[in-house]
Amino acid sequence: MPYTVDFQNVSTVGLESSPVAEALAGLRANEARYYKNKYDHALTVMPASEEPETLDWVNRVLSERNIVISARPLEVTSFEADGFRMAYVFYESGLSVNVMYGIEDGAKRAVGFKLSEGMEVPDELASSFKFARQKSKLAGVIRGSYFVIKGEY
Repeated sequence: MPYTVDFQNVSTVGLESSPVAEALAGLRANEARYYKNKYDHALTVMPASEEPETLDWVNRVLSERNIVISARPLEVTSFEADGFRMAYVFYESGLSVNVMYGIEDGAKRAVGFKLSEGMEVPDELASSFKFARQKSKLAGVIRGSYFVIKGEY
């Protein structure tokens, strides 16, 4: 069942099984606010089990760096905005993975990782990525990193 993320009234709907559900909900709301302000897009998520195509696509992109996320995916979304195909996966551990894939040849393409406050860096990312800190009114301290996509997906 789709859920449109409300960044005014942060809710843990769909994220209740996460040990950092409140922080993950804040992170999700932070992302929703960004897309609403930048692209006038309402971020609507689905249970990962109801949209396996998005999860499969994100996993294919991650395989470029031999990354397999061990945490259980809770929610996904995909949409197009301003010439980009965007996809998100929110994981039970508190990790958020987003793919920004420019549709035009030569456009920017990257994968971003964001860690909810209170979670450890996942083992599958710890040796390859450094995480910068960012403060958010909705999510507390978010740690993030990224890599540039080289392949075609």
